[in-house]
Amino acid sequence: MDLGIAGKRALVCASSKGLGRGCAEALAAEGVHLVMNARGAEALEAAAAEIRAAYGVEVVAVAADITTEEGRAKVLAAAGDVDILVTNAGGPPPGMWTDWDRADFIAALDANMLTPIALIKALVPGMIARGWGRVVNITSQSVKAPLAVLGLSNAARTGLTGYVAGTARQVAGQGVIMNNLLPGIHDTDRATALDGGAAKAQGVSVPEARKRREATIPAGRYGTAAEFGATCAFLCSQHAGFIVGQNVLLDGGAVNATI
Repeated sequence: MDLGIAGKRALVCASSKGLGRGCAEALAAEGVHLVMNARGAEALEAAAAEIRAAYGVEVVAVAADITTEEGRAKVLAAAGDVDILVTNAGGPPPGMWTDWDRADFIAALDANMLTPIALIKALVPGMIARGWGRVVNITSQSVKAPLAVLGLSNAARTGLTGYVAGTARQVAGQGVIMNNLLPGIHDTDRATALDGGAAKAQGVSVPEARKRREATIPAGRYGTAAEFGATCAFLCSQHAGFIVGQNVLLDGGAVNATI
């Protein structure tokens, strides 16, 4: 299927690896030019070079912490008039409800709620002026079914979800389509870190901890960045114009819900 977005320009945050990179690669495969962002310059430059070579698109790499005002300013200056925005940032650390104080919640809100909102406010007006745009926010399955050890993420990402629910319906009539992608467990560094924590807590090896988590997923495996990216690319496509303010769950069936 031709997604109809060749020649468009996208900002993909946290895209040197993991789900962000999966989204960047899927968009590049459709002929979308990229502004890629991540904190680590070396990994980012390597990813950008590989994508340029593989897909022949323009790729601008901006090493910066997107969760800070300075980092966002640097990225936005490079982004200019992008047509597509994919927001993404690493999740807060796991723990128990007794572990977190106000500063922990503020940090989580800054990274996983307020940063995407700031990027939306900066870039969507230009999309409206041009009559076309796409925004995809990478959130988490935890906005559908909370994960107790990820309470900081549960709170911050659910806040973003509420904001997007209203905003998406305000801008859809002006050609800007905004949705959220909710990953379950995917084979990324984040999953490896959580497997390590689970292994320690359960007194088992990391491979055993992973095997136990895979057994909780009806699909029987972790997701891949490539299949996640393909879904992101579709939501950014010309075919997604009637999908507004939705939360698309990619979790292998792990959330047991009818709707």
